[in-house]
Amino acid sequence: MNPESVAQSLLGKLLVRIYQGVRLSGYIVETEAYFGTEDPASRARKGGNLAKIMAGDVGIALIYGVHRQWLFNVVAHEPERIGAVLIRAIEPVGGIEIMKKLRGTSDLKKLTNGPGRLTKALAIDKSFHGKPVCKQSSLLRIEEGVKIHKALIGRSYRIGVSKDLPKPFRFYIKNNPYVSR
Repeated sequence: MNPESVAQSLLGKLLVRIYQGVRLSGYIVETEAYFGTEDPASRARKGGNLAKIMAGDVGIALIYGVHRQWLFNVVAHEPERIGAVLIRAIEPVGGIEIMKKLRGTSDLKKLTNGPGRLTKALAIDKSFHGKPVCKQSSLLRIEEGVKIHKALIGRSYRIGVSKDLPKPFRFYIKNNPYVSR
């Protein structure tokens, strides 16, 4: 599947991280689709390991650092193509007290409402890079969640990119208080 459709279909899915034997989880409420070298905001433009992973097996974690924070993506693309979906925000569900400690905040609305905040709250780091997120045995995985009706899905341009594609590829659940902005 292409990154655009995957980005939309991930909304409402449950992101699960098993951390020191405890299940941390939240519903995915915001995503962004990224494509191959034709996408001015894509990590694939630079080549190297990130482009290689983005062109590889779908359902694999793509982790990279920006501004001293880890960002978590899921590889998603059509055959012979390149792409990934950035998980921008989740609505916390389980293990919230541990997430608060990991993030150093008690503000529930700001706990996981951005890609760097999300990875810190779930203790997601480079050790997950290249690992599958669709296996039940994975310490970082995506599980079935709740169905989100198309009318509840908002769309806008991606956040924090200097050059973007003409079509908007950020997707979010409208009126959800855990969306980044």
